[in-house]
Amino acid sequence: MAAATVAGANRVNRRLTFVRWVRKTHGWFGLWGALLGLMFGLSGIWLNHRSVMKLELPDQKQVNAQIALPDPAPANIAAMSQWLKDTLKIDRGPNVTRVERARAVPWTERIPGGGAGEGAARPLQQPERWVMNFGGPNHLVQAEYWVGNKSLSVRTTQNGFIATLTNLHKGTAMPVPWILLIDTLAGSMIFLSVSGVILWWETHRKRAVGITIFAVAVAATVALAISPLEL
Repeated sequence: MAAATVAGANRVNRRLTFVRWVRKTHGWFGLWGALLGLMFGLSGIWLNHRSVMKLELPDQKQVNAQIALPDPAPANIAAMSQWLKDTLKIDRGPNVTRVERARAVPWTERIPGGGAGEGAARPLQQPERWVMNFGGPNHLVQAEYWVGNKSLSVRTTQNGFIATLTNLHKGTAMPVPWILLIDTLAGSMIFLSVSGVILWWETHRKRAVGITIFAVAVAATVALAISPLEL
């Protein structure tokens, strides 16, 4: 009898120790993600409603321009990025560079006299495309160049406070360290969700209502998520 009592007391103590650890760790993780969570919450509300409610990003200004290239034009995207950085007097190199290789387009070109009736068909070739992004979430310079052209297009965007927050939310023009920082926030949110459920389960005796609320939330989330797929 005494042994059973001691074993029961040990189980209770282990459970209390576990609950205390989860509660303490839950608090530290919440503190780590508090600022980022506030920022993502504000920008997430704006992004979530901008299409339906037609919310424009305030204080966002865009300027489009065409810039003539030197002769000969830079031979590769690295040389083009350096030339553009020097020409526009940008402090840092590009955050993102992307090369889209030349490829055949879906439609075709007809060559008169090349075949019976309608002429022979040959696929059109889309030239190679270079994309370069400079700046950051508040000031972004996006350049696009189609290989063979004598100029490239440049779009300069000046963002206000809300637009900057949304770019931070989406990771627009942000370096790898920022992406890794956001990964830690995502991991914190996963832990906070799991630890929150554990704390509720361990500290509430009347669990039927909570289980019902959780089941309804899961059902509503799944139903709303798959409803666009059924249209």
